[in-house]
Amino acid sequence: MNIMQNYTTWKNKHLEDKDLMEELESISDNQEEIKDRFYRELSFGTGGLRGIIGAGTNRMNVYTVGKATQGLANYINKKFKNPHVAIAYDSRIKSDIFAKESARVLAANNIKVYIYKELMPTPSLSFAVRQLKCSAGIVVTASHNPSEYNGYKVYGSDGCQMTIDSANAVFYEINKLDIFDDVRRMDFNEAVKLGLINFISNEVFEGFINAVSSQSINKDIKNKDNLRVVYTPLNGSGLKCVTTVLKRNGYSNIHVVPTQEKPDGNFTTCPYPNPEIKEALEEGLKVCNETNADILLATDPDCDRVGIAVKSNGDYSLLTGNEVGILLFDYICKSRIKNGTMPKDPICIKTIVTTDMIYPIAKKYGVDVIEVLTGFKFIGEQIGLLEKKNEDYRYIFGFEESYGYLSGSYVRDKDGVNASLLICEMASYYLNEGLTLIDVLNKLYSEFGYYKNTMKSFTFLGQSGFEKMQSIMKDLRNNPPSSFIGNSVISVFDYLSGKRVFKDSSVETLTLPSSDVIKFELCDNMSLVVRPSGTEPKLKTYISVVSNDRNKSIDLSDKFSKYFENLFSSK
Repeated sequence: MNIMQNYTTWKNKHLEDKDLMEELESISDNQEEIKDRFYRELSFGTGGLRGIIGAGTNRMNVYTVGKATQGLANYINKKFKNPHVAIAYDSRIKSDIFAKESARVLAANNIKVYIYKELMPTPSLSFAVRQLKCSAGIVVTASHNPSEYNGYKVYGSDGCQMTIDSANAVFYEINKLDIFDDVRRMDFNEAVKLGLINFISNEVFEGFINAVSSQSINKDIKNKDNLRVVYTPLNGSGLKCVTTVLKRNGYSNIHVVPTQEKPDGNFTTCPYPNPEIKEALEEGLKVCNETNADILLATDPDCDRVGIAVKSNGDYSLLTGNEVGILLFDYICKSRIKNGTMPKDPICIKTIVTTDMIYPIAKKYGVDVIEVLTGFKFIGEQIGLLEKKNEDYRYIFGFEESYGYLSGSYVRDKDGVNASLLICEMASYYLNEGLTLIDVLNKLYSEFGYYKNTMKSFTFLGQSGFEKMQSIMKDLRNNPPSSFIGNSVISVFDYLSGKRVFKDSSVETLTLPSSDVIKFELCDNMSLVVRPSGTEPKLKTYISVVSNDRNKSIDLSDKFSKYFENLFSSK
């Protein structure tokens, strides 16, 4: 079916959602708008679905969500007897509607549903899947995307976001369906009466809070009230869980940012609710200045990631995900060794685009490092593999550069609630020693070298942009540069073909799963990684340099950034 036929089919269906009908009518004379909505279907992968809310196959709406859920239901019913699925959702526009739509479809397929009564963080969904022994889980969120986006992530029975094989199997089932004719639905209230849809109890919430609290390493730190904390949930789902955990663990000197306290899918005070960027933290920084806070915590809308700013020399400095990860890893290691709680043969897990500064620190403390593909689901997968061998006790920390952290095995995803507790504990620990986190970070740089990690995103909108991204990746594979701004390439990791090609043309087989990622290993312990985003129309580049001189590292990183800007703009 071509684009116009698809558009006409949708328009003639007289959809129950009036918003969608009005949108379809409004674009009737605009070929480009029609094309953008119908030139493809939202792709389902390890990141589930993610897209702009609206009408069409390339949009998030009750029909694309319903089709994905029907495919999931078919997959689950083939794999499990008497299956159960847990559902959570965040504050985004129509998140509650999409969550209920998913529940309706599952119930119509005789799959028992457990759904949270109120918006909850993504990690609490991972916890509920494991706690309630579910066959799968769904969380409706678009993480840190702008307000016009929403998404749909699927978790396996282990509480881990679906990895490649499982996602492909669900995708196979989805592709067999007609979006209108093959999706079963049941009235939500009727399904509740029949016991097919159940609300998740407060016991599960308390279990999650207790599991997070159990990750405290130095429970008896003195003067916890001396730590002045400003917290913003960025109008998302983190407020209840984060403040409850902090207060129960003795961190009661908390000021919540009033303009970002309540759920608001429009994110009016932070159009891009991403704790990685300063603009999203401006409201929080105002409150920091008013309260003379020591630290700002900001969780993204689904509260699986956290960004921070810390007071230093009278001003507030934002730390990167890599810097916070390094600080936490060092703190966990030194504290567990001091407390006698470091396990035998401890393990830290990081993604391939996360800072290599982890390696010298891990060597100092005798910790093994496992490297996985980009995405915390692959960290969760490794925790699961350890659990199958009864060795999950070895796992002490996992993190990724995009502000995701986890110190325990109670969930299989990054956890902004867990990270918020550990960050406050760490800050309080050093505050008692008269140190800020900036002071500690600079000590680590002095000891191990100044690692500068920079991520640059390049946006490619619409069908033409999608095709341009594919062309760039193909060209980098087929014609890899032998050097970048005078720095020679030692080897090229092509994770799609599973090969590492060296300068002398020798080849090594890679063991990680196939993925559309290219890594260039350069001289002097530098690397460059290029990959398309799995959830946004962007190419992402990850620049990693190290030097004993801070200014040299910054200058070199800036030159690589400019190189990619020129390269992609010329394509």
